Amino acid sequence: MFTVSVLITTYNWPEALTLSIQSVLLQSILPMEIVICDDGSADSTRLVVNDLAKSSPIPIIHIWQEDQGFRVAQIRNKGIAAAKGDYIIQIDGDIILQRDFVRDHIRFAKHKYFATGSRVLFSKRVTDQLLISGLHLNGSLLFKSRNKLNEIRLPFLQEMFAGFYKNRGRYQYYVKGCNMAFWKKDLLLVNGYDESFIGWGREDNDIAIRLINSGIKKRFLKFGAVCYHFHHPIFSRDLDAENIKKMTQAISQKLTFVEKGLSQYL
Repeated sequence: MFTVSVLITTYNWPEALTLSIQSVLLQSILPMEIVICDDGSADSTRLVVNDLAKSSPIPIIHIWQEDQGFRVAQIRNKGIAAAKGDYIIQIDGDIILQRDFVRDHIRFAKHKYFATGSRVLFSKRVTDQLLISGLHLNGSLLFKSRNKLNEIRLPFLQEMFAGFYKNRGRYQYYVKGCNMAFWKKDLLLVNGYDESFIGWGREDNDIAIRLINSGIKKRFLKFGAVCYHFHHPIFSRDLDAENIKKMTQAISQKLTFVEKGLSQYL
């Protein structure tokens, strides 16, 4: 038995965030809380969160920081510090969940491991329709989408694929930051996300590298924890080369702990 917090990272897209939160509240097993990690959104996001919190059967906590550019590593650290759960399931505010997403992650959780999964990509047309009409999340979402294989949920195959799928060679550090889960004690061990990662990308690979260097292994959750990703414009990747360089150093130097991380907010 353990408690679960769901972290949702967001920035200035309250319409998508509304549907993301609603999909958590319709889970077959509810987490103990939802923590919104807000990287500097305008007041409209706070109003949406407050409104949903009024009728929510579980606490919804809104953690906000000033908008100083893309600082997802920092806001996730703040959310992790605020989370009360033993196990932290991490998604983004442009993700909606199949109703057994949390159930699958709970069933898949294993000590000395962290987990990552896949996502199904919605087209722009489907995204626009959903944002206008809202969601009725009873059962599976059956929309036209890319990578349909990621929509298949087969619980009896999940454990079979856990140890080897996208877990060797060039996929050794492969993760999807919008679908990850960690024991909070393991995040404390590596001091959470490295806040020197600014701009889009690689902060999730870096934390995976440092967890693995610390002896925490990766399990890939295939055929479960199904989630759907709204279409949106690609974020600026101007700092990607620098972030890749830091990620590569974490591998070569076998780094585990970062100085500027989670401990600042505990």
